[in-house]
Formats: sequence, structure tokens, C-alpha cells
Amino acid sequence: MKLRHVMRTFAMAAMATVLTCVVLAPVGAAAAPGDNAVQRWNATALTALFASPAAAVPGAGQAPTVGVIHMAMVQGAVFDAVNSIAGRYESYLDVPDAKDGASVSAAVITAAHDVLIEVIPMSDASIRDAILARIEEQYTTELAAIPSGPAKRRGVSAGATAAAAMLADRAEDGRYPADPFTFTTGTGIGEWRPTNDVNDPFAWVARVRPFTLRSTSQFRTAGPNPVTSEAYAAEYNEVKTLGAATDSSRTEEQTALATFYLANPVEMFNRTFRTIAADEALGQVRQARLFAMLNVAGADAAINCWDDKAEYNYWRPVTAIHLGDEDDNPATEGDASWQPLISAVPGAQPGTFLATPPYPEHPSGYNCITAAMIHAGRLFFGTNEMSFTVTRIAGTSTTSRDYTTFTAVVQDTIDARIFLGIHFRVADVQGATIGKKVARWIAERFFEPEGR
Repeated sequence: MKLRHVMRTFAMAAMATVLTCVVLAPVGAAAAPGDNAVQRWNATALTALFASPAAAVPGAGQAPTVGVIHMAMVQGAVFDAVNSIAGRYESYLDVPDAKDGASVSAAVITAAHDVLIEVIPMSDASIRDAILARIEEQYTTELAAIPSGPAKRRGVSAGATAAAAMLADRAEDGRYPADPFTFTTGTGIGEWRPTNDVNDPFAWVARVRPFTLRSTSQFRTAGPNPVTSEAYAAEYNEVKTLGAATDSSRTEEQTALATFYLANPVEMFNRTFRTIAADEALGQVRQARLFAMLNVAGADAAINCWDDKAEYNYWRPVTAIHLGDEDDNPATEGDASWQPLISAVPGAQPGTFLATPPYPEHPSGYNCITAAMIHAGRLFFGTNEMSFTVTRIAGTSTTSRDYTTFTAVVQDTIDARIFLGIHFRVADVQGATIGKKVARWIAERFFEPEGR
């Protein structure tokens, strides 16, 4: 691991968890529903990357935009390791075929372990050591449960080879740059300015080399509506009315939807698809492909999305509404006291509240990632029709929503960001479009069946 990957301040990581993840707040990972290595190590990786350093089972507290890149690395290596044994699909990286009879479980365990221990950069040595010790203990215990012999050795070799290929491929990919890119702050009409005196410390995600896309801007959106347009006035008044902390016309159900989708989508939807995979009785090979598609799509969508945010550098609704009388649009009425619903949602500490995310508004990062993962799952299963449950875990409480189609989730997350008062509708819709396009791009070109 390169030194600069490790030397990130603990304060910055904590700030990212509290602020950057306001929209994408991490939660603790639940136990995997299926008793297989792919499921277990997916859950282990999510906890190690996203759980708060202060949690009972501590994690690195990574921002979802950063953690999803690392999940893509873990799951991509797991896929290549398993596929080098099964040989059913085109490999993601150029990984040689494993010897006959190799243990799939040993390959999964080793690939996930070897990548995961390299993507936990923290400067708080005690917490980092605790995370790594937990990973090592699980690795040792699970490998010990596999009978010794050629199958185990070949599986370990396959996993190590796939992990090494992934780590080599992602070296110098733009993560944790020595001279980080930051979002530009402005003072003009329509220009983004920090609403909490914080500029996203992980804006550099916009410059990370994608996993599958040709460039970070491959799926550039059409951009926000012009401030003086009728379309802007319509969405301005929509979020002003439905997204307000007080005196809103929002229904109880709309408020419940808004707060439900404050959960980290990377953790939430990996967990959701673990349950779906178990219900569908997928074997480890197909599960490895599913989780690679989900997380690589989420990572590339996040990268493209953050590049788009940098391109448009657009203001948040709270700023726009405060300055509504100065925007030269006669259909927008300003309100200097207006606050979004998110500012009334309790934070992790007593007496604290969540805040508008510290990066430009357009497009919606939550919808970029959610749509990418949901559409990747839809394309994997080849249907939009499926009955499943999405569960939000917040401390010791859980809340669930039942669905019969994948795309209904995306429609809900589009609406939820408006009800929270943090996005204009066009940012949500165009963010979801990025995610959908990324998922289709991947499904048509990567992780394909051999000989297709």
C-alpha cells in the first residue's frame, strides 16, 4: 500500500462520514443471508469500509463515493478469481485460468482479503489495526475450515492472483491524490457555494480513472435548467414546497420516504441483493458476477457523477431559495429563512442535525449510484419484475419497504431527494439516467458469458 493512501487524517474521515455522507449515511452491515464465502465477504467488506470508526464493530467510515470504488475492487477481484476456476464468463482483468479442481471458496476468501486489507487507509493506527485484525481473523478461520490439499492451495493461488491483478490495475488511478482536485466555489446566480463551510474532501472522485468507461465524462448530462426558465421555476417551487423543514405540504408518507433513503445506498443495495441472490438460489459463481456488476456500476456512476458536478458547479436549493428574489426569474419568490427537511433530521450525536451535502447539486449522487446498482441487478436477472424488500438499518431499528419492480426503487429515490429539500427534480432524473446508462454499458460489454 502506498504511504499516501494511509496518511489520511482521522478528522477528515470523520468529517466525510458526518457531512459527505449526509445523503449517503453509512449503516452497520447485517449478517449475510446465505452461508457461502461470496456473501460473507461482501458483508465483511461493507462493514470494514463503511461502518463508523466509533461503532461497536468499527470500520473505516469511508464516504460512499470512495467506498464504492473499493467495493468494486474487492468484488471485481472476487469475480475474476471465481471465474478463473469456473470459466463461464469473460474475465474483467487478464487473469489466467486456475488449475482444475481449485476451491472456489478458498479463491473468494483470498481475493477479498488481499484487496480489502489494501483499501483501509486511516491515520488512526489503533482503529485501522482493529479493522485489519478482524479481517485477518476471519480469513484465517475460514481458510482453516477448508480441508488441506491441492484444491485449497489452487484456490488460494487463484484468489491471490486475481487480487494482485486488481491492485496493480488500480495503482495510480487517481485515488487520494497528493494535490487533490476540489470543487470551485462561486458567488454568482446559479453557482455553488458551500452551505456548511465545507468543500467535499473527496471531490477528487471526479478525476479517478473509471473501471469500464472510456472517460470520467462519458455520460455527460444535459445539465440543470436555466435559472430564468419556466422549468426551473417549476422545480424551484416544487422543492420549496415539498422539501421544507417546516410549513411543508409534504405528506407523512413522503416524509417517511425521504428519511428512509438517507441510508448508504452501497451498503443497503448490496445487502438487498444478498437476500435476492439467496432467494434465487444463486451459486457462488453467479453471485460473484452479480456483485461485480453491482459495484463496478456503482463506482463508475459515482465517478461520472462527480465529474458532472464539477462541470456544472450548480447551487443547492437552500442557496437558490435564499436568493430567489435575485435570480431574475419572476416566478420564484425568495425566502431567506427557508431550510430543507434534512436540516431537521437528527444526527448521530444528541442535539445535532444532518446538513445539506458539501458538494454541487447537479446531478444527484444518490440517484447516480442507486440507479446504477438497481439497473445492474435488473440486467443481471433479465427482468424488471421481482418481489423483494429493501431494509434500512439505523442503530437497533429497522424499516422496510416492499417492491415488485426494480425501477420503482429508482422512482422512490428520485422523489426522496426532493422531499429532503436537497435537489431539484432534474438533478435526480439526470443522475438516475447516468446510473442507468452506466449499468447498460457494463452489461453489454463486461462480465459476459464466454463465447457470447
